[in-house]
Amino acid sequence: MTTIVSMVRPLAFIGIFAWAQMAAAQPRQNFAELRNKLVDEELVPAGIKHPRVLESVRTTPRHEFVPASQRHLAYVDMALPIGEGQTISPPFIVAYMTEQLDPQPEDKVLEIGTGSGYQAAILSPLVKEVYSIEIVEPLGKRAAATLKRLKYPNVYTLVGDGYKGWPEHAPFDKIIVTCSPEKVPQPLVDQLKDGGRMIIPLGERYQQTMYLYKKQQGKLVFEALLPTLFVPMTGAAEEQRQVKPDPLNPKLINGSFEQTAGEGESLKPVGWHYLRQATLVSEKDAPEGNRYLVFNNTDPGRDAQALQAFAIDGRQIRQVELSLWIRGKELQQGATRNEHCGMQLYFYDEGRKTIDTRLLGPWHGTFGWQQVSSIVRIPPATREVIVRVGVLGATGEAAIDNVELKVPK
Repeated sequence: MTTIVSMVRPLAFIGIFAWAQMAAAQPRQNFAELRNKLVDEELVPAGIKHPRVLESVRTTPRHEFVPASQRHLAYVDMALPIGEGQTISPPFIVAYMTEQLDPQPEDKVLEIGTGSGYQAAILSPLVKEVYSIEIVEPLGKRAAATLKRLKYPNVYTLVGDGYKGWPEHAPFDKIIVTCSPEKVPQPLVDQLKDGGRMIIPLGERYQQTMYLYKKQQGKLVFEALLPTLFVPMTGAAEEQRQVKPDPLNPKLINGSFEQTAGEGESLKPVGWHYLRQATLVSEKDAPEGNRYLVFNNTDPGRDAQALQAFAIDGRQIRQVELSLWIRGKELQQGATRNEHCGMQLYFYDEGRKTIDTRLLGPWHGTFGWQQVSSIVRIPPATREVIVRVGVLGATGEAAIDNVELKVPK
């Protein structure tokens, strides 16, 4: 019988519990040690290779770019709230986007979405100049003050609509967009140098793909990189959005993992993002279709996971039914009681503050394919839910298939 357990003191949505406990105990002077640990144990194993990018992460004080209440989590590979309904991206995403940008010492870079200023700070030692735009005035002013206080003289900030770019300083060698429009804004295309690169998350509010664009002879060629989840680009970009979330019809997509993107080792399930230690398997024994996702972890505290999000109006929808098929092999709890194999749900209010969490599971031991389901109560203030499934800090192997969400009639 599967039960729903309410977790105490909910936190943000990337795998955090063991890291959070360890980080909270670290004295201030050990931030450098934590940065090195982040690089060596999270970023490098996740595939970040660019030596200059890794060095910038090692030396950039992320704890200075998050609220004081979040500093103990600054070097956990997770998103953190920075106020005004916005978040600072996980370090992996920052490093990944920077690496894909291929920063060169003489580059002039445009960043859309200053946020806390951390991405601009990472870019600062790697390029000649960084021009960063933030539409949310309090964030833009705060980031500018932080960057000035920490002495990043080659970073220039502006409060404004990033959709329009910064034409006074165009053209740019590189453009990095850290919020998600539905389509590439034409002003950014116009302001990108021929031969330049742009990295940008595009798509619907909760179904986005990271793209790398290259401008060749005045035209853009692109490469789809990986599924992702960013806050939306507001302003003109949001006004032009054609496909908008439907909070009265919440859904998970591609729960059977049949839809894929990429090839070979880069083959990924469409709709699921921030995959860690997850392998897409094609076998005849799949409970649904021909594919399922396998999570495997041998290091307690490390996550093997996949994420997806959806909009929901907790005032109108008071409960949902979640179900999935799971197969386990030597699944064991990690070093703490919060490290488990399960499906974690994070509930956010209109301001994107975490208001509660729920757990489907946990599952332990070795067992064959079985279907589990449960009714999940939705807090009335909920406007968004993020689902995280896998071996979440525990050890062992779990195969997952046919993840479904239904609204009971």
